[in-house]
Amino acid sequence: MQDRERRAIAPSLESPGRVTLRGRNPGPRDDSSTDTRAHHWREPAWRDPRVLEFPTSGTGEAQRHFETGVLYLHSFEYPSALAEFREAERIAPDFAMAYWGEAMTYTHAVWNQQDATAARAALQRLGRDSAARLARAPTPREQGYLRAVEVLYGSGTKPGRDTAYAGSMEQLAAQFPNDDEAQLFYALALLGLSQSEREVPTYMRAGAIAMRVFQRRPDHPGAAHYVIHAFDDPIHAPLGLDAARAYGNIAPDAAHALHMTSHIFLAMGMWDDVVAVNEKAVHVSRHAREQAHQPVRSCGHYPEWLEYGYLQQGRVKDAAALLDACRSTPLPEGSVDDIEGLAGMRASFVVDSRNWTSEMPASGEQAGTQAYLAFASGYAAAMRRDRPAASAALASLDAAVGKVRRESSSYARILALQLRGLVQTLGGDAAGGVARVREAARLDDALPVPFGPPLTVKPPHELAGEMLSAMQKWTEARDEFRLALLRTPRRALALLGLARAEHALGHATESRAAYRELAEIWRQADADLPELEAVRAAAGATSPAR
Repeated sequence: MQDRERRAIAPSLESPGRVTLRGRNPGPRDDSSTDTRAHHWREPAWRDPRVLEFPTSGTGEAQRHFETGVLYLHSFEYPSALAEFREAERIAPDFAMAYWGEAMTYTHAVWNQQDATAARAALQRLGRDSAARLARAPTPREQGYLRAVEVLYGSGTKPGRDTAYAGSMEQLAAQFPNDDEAQLFYALALLGLSQSEREVPTYMRAGAIAMRVFQRRPDHPGAAHYVIHAFDDPIHAPLGLDAARAYGNIAPDAAHALHMTSHIFLAMGMWDDVVAVNEKAVHVSRHAREQAHQPVRSCGHYPEWLEYGYLQQGRVKDAAALLDACRSTPLPEGSVDDIEGLAGMRASFVVDSRNWTSEMPASGEQAGTQAYLAFASGYAAAMRRDRPAASAALASLDAAVGKVRRESSSYARILALQLRGLVQTLGGDAAGGVARVREAARLDDALPVPFGPPLTVKPPHELAGEMLSAMQKWTEARDEFRLALLRTPRRALALLGLARAEHALGHATESRAAYRELAEIWRQADADLPELEAVRAAAGATSPAR
């Protein structure tokens, strides 16, 4: 299945690394304008005169455009960065670092995406070969940056070049320890070594480097951004909270910067913040497209996260309106990512709204689309206790599992195992059904901790807890809900299940605490949300009722 969150940059795109079933890499491909003047940086009041200190041999307007390009580069606003670097080249054709900057726009390290052909062409305009290009750089420091980018786009495979580039940046950072840009681009290079999948020790190294810069320079966009990327999982997210609070104010007109803060907020279950920043990101993105005279879109990365936030808040009507707007948006011809994105939104809506009669479209040709829609259709059928329909959906899902990309097959298998467990339960084998779902949970636990909405649509520990609750195996159910909340903190349905299980076990204090947390999350919930009144009553009752 395709990674739906990476920005398309050129026909020669090279992205052989691992991608997830619902690709949660933090770079929206389709939400931001390609107009290079769509975003504008606001200088923070507490820094004068600018947030970036990147001295080079460039001067005057060329240096100003170069530094603006680096600011955009740090926030992954690559088209805008490209325009600034090319303007610097136009003003000063011999400005070597401007060509370095242009080349850097063609590698999107965290998204495991690279256009080496375009980058090499940019470097060729500076000089015919590496030696000629290095001769254009007047200082050892600038030569170090050029040597590193030559390694990034040199010979060999992309993973090999990524590794060699990280080594070059490590040397540059050690040679110039007071150069914050060298430190930050080294941190970014480390994040790129995971090839789109979280590798915790490397992420922690990158996070420590970025954090040191952020503590000195809390207004630096690269420092805040890379801290967030390094720590955006439920275990480490508190380390990135200050950076998340800062980043949206550093670049308030950059949609990606606004959205990026929600990587930390979602990992901590801070649903009000998730919703607020993604509403802003959607607004900024749409305004940028309007300014660029491009069609306004209602689908994409930010609406996906916004829908999930609404569902956790119990705002099902708002989530439905968002989904309907996306469904009514004409999708670009041949856009596999957009089609899969819409399918993912549909699946999340069915599972988290508990709308078991929601109409699902035909699966379509893409294996990823088929997997999402088949799971959602089968899950809804199982909740209606319609075994024939659930079994038919399972057959469709099984067919999709063998077609998805190898890197995504684990997540497709998790979906299939969960649905198989539900079908097995409908057939009278509840114990066997729970065993299948627990197998899915073990497989999920063995994968890197995800960021963003659950890759498995329905977290398997949560599903196992609900199935065990139906069997009145309350201790086992409680344990499954606790495990679910470790991986998806403050998720509404897991909290609801935990509250019920604790009550059934006679644990009044623990049950009331869970009900109170859920009642707080559901402060803005739809008035007709199932269980809302019962949850509010239980949250304030001396002895919560089921």
